Amino acid sequence: MISDFNDPELSGKYLGTITSDFIKISDTLKEASYQIRTRKFSDYPIFPISKDMQPIGKIFVGKDEKDLDWNYFMTYLDEFVQRKLIAEESLEDFQKAYKDPDEFCCLFVMDGAFTSFVYLPYPND
Repeated sequence: MISDFNDPELSGKYLGTITSDFIKISDTLKEASYQIRTRKFSDYPIFPISKDMQPIGKIFVGKDEKDLDWNYFMTYLDEFVQRKLIAEESLEDFQKAYKDPDEFCCLFVMDGAFTSFVYLPYPND
């Protein structure tokens, strides 16, 4: 069960490669988040990232496609609840912790046994 919404372990080990990738594709992720919300799929877009292929969400941007360190997938809160990655009783806590999707990208970092949500601010236009 996933309960942390910004793990301190993330900063040291992962933030550098995630940030360098994010700068390259932040506009693409921001547009996808906007489309998910305006088309009423979900108010809570989530972008799982992993160095390997994984089953959560649909592949959105492959690391080889754009010379990235991570593969980017696209999904939303409903899938996390259906897969029991977020418990129904934790749903409200997640929604309260979820940051403004016009300003922040919700990533779900997966690397082996390590998993964590992280919110990165989109660069200012």
